[in-house]
Amino acid sequence: MAEQKATNVHWHEGDITRDHRAKLLGHRGATIWFTGLSGSGKSTVAVELEGVLNERGVLAYRLDGDNVRMGINKNLGFSAEDRTENIRRIGEVAKLFADSGIIALSSFISPYVADRDAVRELHAAAGIDFIEVFVDCSLEAAEGRDPKGLYKKARAGEIKNFTGIDDPYEAPPSAEVHLHSDKQTLNEEVAQILKQLGDRGIIAA
Repeated sequence: MAEQKATNVHWHEGDITRDHRAKLLGHRGATIWFTGLSGSGKSTVAVELEGVLNERGVLAYRLDGDNVRMGINKNLGFSAEDRTENIRRIGEVAKLFADSGIIALSSFISPYVADRDAVRELHAAAGIDFIEVFVDCSLEAAEGRDPKGLYKKARAGEIKNFTGIDDPYEAPPSAEVHLHSDKQTLNEEVAQILKQLGDRGIIAA
């Protein structure tokens, strides 16, 4: 985790608790962390899930990897160190969303187990649900989709440190939800996540 550099700072507790916010919204906040190769379908399932939750009156918000890199993380590249900082920052942001009562849908390749575990521990320390969703897809299927043309560029040497080509992807050993996006329908994937949310009591089953 990042070193605390600011001194003489103190946490200021408010009067409105997480329980107050859950009562107001009718559901608890949580972070759903989608991880997988580029082109595996992380953003696709997150978009669909956000729509289904919205229809059910559940407040959710997507934190998408590319979108975040155009704003709060625009100063980070794709080295191992920058990837770690990228995930650390968005983990903190997702935790704030979840604490506010929103279901944060975080879609990031997040290739390293240690980085994802650090975000998990951050949530655990705050008593906030963290649901890791492994969007499993073969490299061949992801590269065949190549929706942004990135694999083609990586194969041509135009992109360095590309996950799955010249950088590793460390699959989750025990994700709460394991999707197979090259074998399941989108509806099946969403239903699997909704069941997890219902089983945990985050939303009404």
